[in-house]
Amino acid sequence: MPEPRKHPDELRKRATRMAVGARQNAATRPGAIARVSDQLSINRETLRNWVSQAEVDAGHRPGTTTDQPRRLAELEREDRELRRANAILKSASAFFAAKLDRPHTR
Repeated sequence: MPEPRKHPDELRKRATRMAVGARQNAATRPGAIARVSDQLSINRETLRNWVSQAEVDAGHRPGTTTDQPRRLAELEREDRELRRANAILKSASAFFAAKLDRPHTR
């Protein structure tokens, strides 16, 4: 089970929005993350990670989006279930095929 988040999602979104907005303006770009993180009392590296992830999610930077690990886990779970169902069907078909091959005696 993942650890509870230290910062609420609302603060995370607000801080990211503020930092991205400040970085878009050439005059405020230098030190934007430091200023926003100091204003909101957030660790600078934490905010830098949030901004980087937001840029990846928006398609402005290469990397793994937020949804990809969740989707990958879902696909792996589905794959395991399908492999298990396939194994069960193979066993059942072998069982019934063997039963049909036996001579019937009365």
